[in-house]
Formats: sequence, C-alpha cells, structure tokens
Amino acid sequence: MAAVTFRFELRDLPPETEALRAEVREFLRETLGDRPPVRRARSWGGFDPEWSRTVGARGWIGMTWPKRYGGHERSFLERYVVLEEMLAAGAPVGAHWVADRQSGPLLVRFGTEAQRLRFLPAIARGELAFAIGMSEPDSGSDLASIRTRAARADGGFVVNGTKVWTSNAHRCQYMIALFRTRVVPDKKHEGLSQFLVDLASPGITIRPIIDLAGSHHFNEVVLQDVFVPEDMLVGAEGDGWRQVTTELAFERSGPERYLSSLTLLTELVREVATDPDERKAAVLGRLVAHLATLRQMSLSVAGMLQAGLNPNLEAAIVKDVGTTFEQEIPETVHALLDVEPLIDRGSDLQQVLGYLVQKAPSFSLRGGTREILRGIIARGLGLR
Repeated sequence: MAAVTFRFELRDLPPETEALRAEVREFLRETLGDRPPVRRARSWGGFDPEWSRTVGARGWIGMTWPKRYGGHERSFLERYVVLEEMLAAGAPVGAHWVADRQSGPLLVRFGTEAQRLRFLPAIARGELAFAIGMSEPDSGSDLASIRTRAARADGGFVVNGTKVWTSNAHRCQYMIALFRTRVVPDKKHEGLSQFLVDLASPGITIRPIIDLAGSHHFNEVVLQDVFVPEDMLVGAEGDGWRQVTTELAFERSGPERYLSSLTLLTELVREVATDPDERKAAVLGRLVAHLATLRQMSLSVAGMLQAGLNPNLEAAIVKDVGTTFEQEIPETVHALLDVEPLIDRGSDLQQVLGYLVQKAPSFSLRGGTREILRGIIARGLGLR
C-alpha cells in the first residue's frame, strides 16, 4: 500500500477561547476548592456523577453536538480548552468522560434519529454514563478476534459472550459494545456490529476486576442470553469495524493522552523552585518541551476532527508518544529528586508519585496497547 503522510499542522487557538478558558478556571476554583494533589492526580479516572451534572448544566458536555440533540454547536477547539483545563485541575470527569468523548460522537455520526433524541440530551445533561464494550478474554489486543455473538431473534438479537477490562461498567447505565453478528471465514474484520446495551438487562453479570493498586474500576461483563432490541443496533449491521476505528480516533487523540501525570509535573516544579540547579532546570526544560510538542500534536488532531476528517493514524501517534511521556514523568521525578513514593502519608509530591507509580503502567494499555498502535503507524508508513 502507498505510504500515508502525517497531517500534523501547527495551529493556534482562536481568541474567543481565552474568555472560555477564564470561565472554566473560575468554575473549577469554585467547585474543586482545595482538593488535595493526590486526588487531583486521579485526573479523568475520578468519578462523580453529581459533579458531572453540574458540568452539563454549564453546557460543557456535548459541546460540538447539534442543539436539537442537547448539544451546543461549539467548535472542537473550544471543547479542547474545556478538556485541558479540567484535566490540568484534576477534575473528577469520569462519570461523563466516555459518553462525551466517544459514545455521543459515535451516535451523532452513526446512530438513528431515535437513538440521538433518546440518548444525546441525557448525556449532555451529565445524566448518563457509558462504558466501552470492546475487549474480550483471550483476544489480547486483537479486537477483530472477538467471539461474543449477537444472533438474530424476533425483534432484535440475543447476545452471549464476555467483555473484559470494561471500565466503570458497575457505575454506568449503558455500554456501546462490539459483537459478532456474522462469521465470515478468514475475514475476521467483517461481520461485526455495534449495539447500545442497557447494563440493567436480564442476563448481564458485572464482576469486579481489582487492579494491583487495589482499585476497582475494571470489570468483566458476562452476557448470557441477553436480548438487545433491533432499535439498539448502532449504524448498519456488519459495519462495526469501520465504526469502531472511528470511535478509537476520538479515544486516542485528546489531551488525556499526555496530561495524566501533569499533577506530578506541577509538584515537581514546586519542589525544584525551592532549590533550582542546572541539572534540575535542564530536566524540567526537557519535560516542558515534550509537553508543548504533544499539545500541538493533539491540537492538530482536534482541528482535523473540526474539519470532519478521520485522523485515526495521527491519533495513534499522539497516544503512543503521549503515554510514553506520561510514564516517563514518575521515573524522572524519582531519579531526579531521590524521593520515595508513598501511599496515604508523606508530602504531596511523594503521595502523587506513589499514586502514579502504581497507575502509570496502565497508561500504555488503555485505548490500545503500544504494540497495536505501532502496528497502525507502521501500516500508515507503508512498512507492513
């Protein structure tokens, strides 16, 4: 295949976004108050439905969607400003994050009019939380090898199978899931379809997966003879692979892919400011330069989304480079300052470091592993 040229273009945020940025910062000061750094470090993993409803009331969920669906018809770059301010402040955005970032946009693009009118206004109000039903046991990162079957039945489909690593499924009302509706020999990317699944449906069992840090956000979702109505099919039957790759572009390119360790970088700046020297200044300078570069790359992808393009390749690059940067920060802080990471005690820097030492290994797994992303990039370069 012919090589693809990367489309990263430098861009500035339009002047009107500065007033919005000031408004968001004031809102965050009022609603988060003196939230300690170790809680801010949770970033988009923080889950607070009441706070999400407050954000929805301000018009900051579904910002780019049509007004007839509860959206606000603002630009992707205005939405970008809101996202990066909330992430920088460590706001607990998890209850609306997935629905705003990818489930809603997927419905705007591929959903039926009835689905849009039913779900999008509630998402925009911060009232509906969505989970992502992609990964499965024994499939690894090969999403196309999924085995959960949705078989035709009277009025809809009957689903049997298991989804895994389903973040916050125990807290969400719905899951947009990828199922196999038809087996096509030697063509595993065909015969896949996406569905809106009510997680309160009979036959669904949600089992917790406790991570190495003792936290419960992952889940195993078992579907046993679960009936999904016909009108919950998203897009055309069999178009699931094309749709899900579009969805992953929304998931992989945002500022959350390089800002997950920002609280630690902020604490590092505070620490170094008390005793700066040439070595510490050089390390900080390198980290900030990387941060600025990643921000420009991510902004470029936001501009492509604004233009109606599908930046799947560029999004993969942003996530690969961005998560590498996020994982580098805890290692750099530990080596530079020779401080020990601590849990539930110690300085703010030590506690944030302790939290991220536990969490950072997962940054290159969520949303697609490094190996999968580099395969996408290699294909785009014509290397495979």
